[in-house]
Amino acid sequence: MAERRTRSLRGRITLVSTAIVAVTLVVGALVFVLALRGVLLDEVGTAVERDLEQIETELDTGTGAAALDADDDDVLFQITDSSGVLVAGSEALDGRLLTVPHGGDTQIVRVPGEDTDYLVAADDHDDTTILAGRSLENTDEAVAAVAVLLVGAVPLLTGIVALLTWIVVGRALAPVERMRREVDTVTATNLDRRIADHGRNDEIGRLAHTMNGMLDRLDTSQRAQRQFVSDASHELRSPLASLRQYAEVAQAHPDRVNLDDLSEAVLDEGDRLERLVAGMLLLARVTESSIDSTGTAVDLDDLMLAEARRLRDTMALSIDSTGVGPARVHGDQNLLGQVVRNLVDNAAQHASGRVSLALSVVDGQALLVVEDDGHGVPHGERDRVFERFVRLDESRARASGGTGLGLAIVRESVQAQGGTVRVVESSLGGARFEVRLPAVDEA
Repeated sequence: MAERRTRSLRGRITLVSTAIVAVTLVVGALVFVLALRGVLLDEVGTAVERDLEQIETELDTGTGAAALDADDDDVLFQITDSSGVLVAGSEALDGRLLTVPHGGDTQIVRVPGEDTDYLVAADDHDDTTILAGRSLENTDEAVAAVAVLLVGAVPLLTGIVALLTWIVVGRALAPVERMRREVDTVTATNLDRRIADHGRNDEIGRLAHTMNGMLDRLDTSQRAQRQFVSDASHELRSPLASLRQYAEVAQAHPDRVNLDDLSEAVLDEGDRLERLVAGMLLLARVTESSIDSTGTAVDLDDLMLAEARRLRDTMALSIDSTGVGPARVHGDQNLLGQVVRNLVDNAAQHASGRVSLALSVVDGQALLVVEDDGHGVPHGERDRVFERFVRLDESRARASGGTGLGLAIVRESVQAQGGTVRVVESSLGGARFEVRLPAVDEA
């Protein structure tokens, strides 16, 4: 089957506009012709009624229809007696009788043998019946002349409208076509290109601004993706290099590396690789918005108290969870559990001896707070600490098995749940992480 051809937007607008104008002009021309004919017929009807009154007046004075020209083909009159015998009539009738309803109402008739229509009216006067009429030849000619003019004018006006619409729409869409060509040249290798924005405060200007904003977001996303790939490659290279080093040493000097040491090294680096891959997969899952958006009601206090118990059982730290109050949010329970765990683990990793957990509902939002008495986060690093693979203390983080993805997962996960996260200085002397999430209205 042949491919269906599609008209351009310019062509569709021109076609629709021209069709509307053409229909409007045709209907307007018909209405005008009919109105003109009606006005002219009213004028002829007035003349016919005037002729009837004049004949009646002359009959009353005994002069008959002498005032009317019997030879004038445009004027028609007829006088008959009570028995229907013709008393007087115009030459156009040539002795023939016309029969029309009495009462003075006008109607259009065709005189036998004539090619012209007449507007006639009849009325009774004493013992006679008077009929008067006027030719419609001039009326028909005037209406025909106007119709001919309109028949020529309507197509001409329609063509002019089509041409002007084509030109105006073409000029209006020219910037759009220019932007299309510019965007068509943008590829993955030149996302830094932008559409020329002349600062117009109209639809075209707003479109250019929006498209430049889209290109900015794509460029930022691509830069972040490249940075993520680069950082991930660097992070994965370290455990792989360690595994290779142990394997090469064990192969070259089997007497210097026993099986237990090799197994322990493989397990440690494998565990590190597993955490890295799991973190990257979770980040990708959150970033791509593939988290189930429906969610459920989650009790944050249960999650925080569970993490507090875990820390008490596994670490020699003072864990204060007395500030944890009831709070419920709507979201993904596994994701929120990961947020709480990452924050708690981060605090435990950097704390000197004390970690404090708090939870409350403030202004319709659940406020989750995790504090430690460590060294804190420098003011200039408080935004960067949430970026991927960022470690403010590289040696300590690597020694403790940190992947540099924990706080990045927190930020992405919280934003995916419609919340915010920030880090400020803690009253304990270390860092204070605050997470705000929309609370579920218990009512």
